[in-house]
Amino acid sequence: MKFDFNKLKEMNELDFEQVANWPFEVKTVVAIFVAVLVAFGGYYGLISSKLPVLDTAQIKEDELKQTFAAKYRIAVNLEAYEEQLARIEADFSSMLKSLPTSNETPGLIDDITFVGTTAGLTFKLINWQQEIPKEFYTELPIQMEVSGTYHEFGQFVSNIAGLPRIVTLHNFDIAQERGELTFQLQAKTYRTAVSEQPQ
Repeated sequence: MKFDFNKLKEMNELDFEQVANWPFEVKTVVAIFVAVLVAFGGYYGLISSKLPVLDTAQIKEDELKQTFAAKYRIAVNLEAYEEQLARIEADFSSMLKSLPTSNETPGLIDDITFVGTTAGLTFKLINWQQEIPKEFYTELPIQMEVSGTYHEFGQFVSNIAGLPRIVTLHNFDIAQERGELTFQLQAKTYRTAVSEQPQ
């Protein structure tokens, strides 16, 4: 069926009560006009007001997808994370056991003097200094002055490293007096700040 544009000239003479008798061309143009009018009306009346809601929902969807992806990665590796956490807790517990508790710190002086005298050193001074509290532990400095030979001092440092508790040596000052060496140094040990750790 051919579309006859001449029929469109009759649009001004058409009777709306006789829509069924209108020519095909007129019906087509009216249908297209009504469809376009409904489309514009629907867009501006219904859709355009919902577009900001759609944009917000899409942004929220992207955020949720990213959150899901992050949680999925954690969930997939949960067993590995739990094993790692168990290892870290075991290491932390082991480290805490290397820190003396309050009732063990006096015995540490005995251990230090024992390894020093075993190495051949003579103690001239050994004195606790003021405690220095830190976040997870308390630092316990000990000022010492010992005399002996260079090799005896080396043996002493080696023996200190072999103690079951953590002891570090700082601020060395070596002087020679009457043919023998005098060593002034500070030893630091650390007490756990966590109360009642099992030993």
